[in-house]
Amino acid sequence: MSSQHNSVSALLLLPPPQSFSFSGVKEAFETSVSDVLMKLYKSVENSSHIAKLDIALAIPNLLAPANTPRTKTFASLQHYLSSIYTLIGAVGTAQSIDLDSPGGIDTRVIFIDHPSSITTRNSQTSSDSKIGPILSLQSLATSARQWDHVFHLNNQIGRDLGNLFLNSTSGSSKDHTASVMQMISCSGDWPAPQSILTPEDQPNPVPHYSVAVGGTFDHLHIGHKLLLTATALALEPLAQTNQDRERTLTVGVTGDALLVNKKFAEYLESWEDRFQSTAAFLAAIMDFSGNPSPRIERSATSDGKGQVAAMHIQPGLIYRFVEFFDVCGPTITDENISALVVSKETSAGGAMVNDERAKKGWSKLAIFEVDVLQSGEVKETVGANQFEGKISSTDIRRRRMNRAKV
Repeated sequence: MSSQHNSVSALLLLPPPQSFSFSGVKEAFETSVSDVLMKLYKSVENSSHIAKLDIALAIPNLLAPANTPRTKTFASLQHYLSSIYTLIGAVGTAQSIDLDSPGGIDTRVIFIDHPSSITTRNSQTSSDSKIGPILSLQSLATSARQWDHVFHLNNQIGRDLGNLFLNSTSGSSKDHTASVMQMISCSGDWPAPQSILTPEDQPNPVPHYSVAVGGTFDHLHIGHKLLLTATALALEPLAQTNQDRERTLTVGVTGDALLVNKKFAEYLESWEDRFQSTAAFLAAIMDFSGNPSPRIERSATSDGKGQVAAMHIQPGLIYRFVEFFDVCGPTITDENISALVVSKETSAGGAMVNDERAKKGWSKLAIFEVDVLQSGEVKETVGANQFEGKISSTDIRRRRMNRAKV
């Protein structure tokens, strides 16, 4: 298509699957995800635009009081995230669809409560909250986010979800939504599960209001998105009982000086570009309010070696991006951080951080592990090496280099 075409945005509503495992997610959604990705890809193929796709995963009783604080459901939700992002990567690879680059698709996954009716309410989380990555169905439907298309599955459970979404806009400024609703193909029907979420049995579950994650975040891809979304899931939301609590999501972003020996280093993004793309993704999964651009405060790290950018998203919510030059980063300079999110392949770093905090007499961080994308599970559809190339910043830089030489 011509590059004159404008980029499109879409929402894909996915009803609860029978299982959060990759095999269960693949069986339920492979046909639908493939259909939507191909439709969007055709709208931006061979152009400089990127199509935006929000994927909303519905889960029964997600906002129920029994599922608070967030720490109780983190393990189940991050596993579902890993499965759905693995499916996205596998379908993109099989269909030769670029992800997160010009002429491709920017996918963002969020969660919605799957209610029995649009009058379902939660007593502890405000029903009109517009802060993700977990929203009520009504909050999503009446949010400031605009979509050119809203897709739902062409089976009974999918049509029911689509109708609930449409009906929840009744009387709001978005009651035009019917014009963008579209049914898509699916692999079959299945009964709506009554309960699929498995909260951890914790004797004294602790909410976390200052959560950290670290990484290079070069050429943001679905592996980064999985990690960042999981970090947002670990951050406790505002509720009637904690309206005055400040919530901070700290992202340590590796300093440029540490990356000079990376392969294809000349195609590395700058710290500024990497922090900005990370911030844009967090806004895409967390901010559905339509508020003006956030206020940004710039400063230096306490040792004067790095940069800090604090983005005030709304009262009580701050994204803090810190340039770091060692393994521990801001986790040993900010005592208020109480939790760290790591991928399972880098989990040893959590123990190192806690050792350093212990030397300072600080409390240990709660460590939340995130599954890696399941390349071994996609061998039947595409080669594992092909899939891993989609989620490798090094391979992305190599492809950029090869395109630049053409």
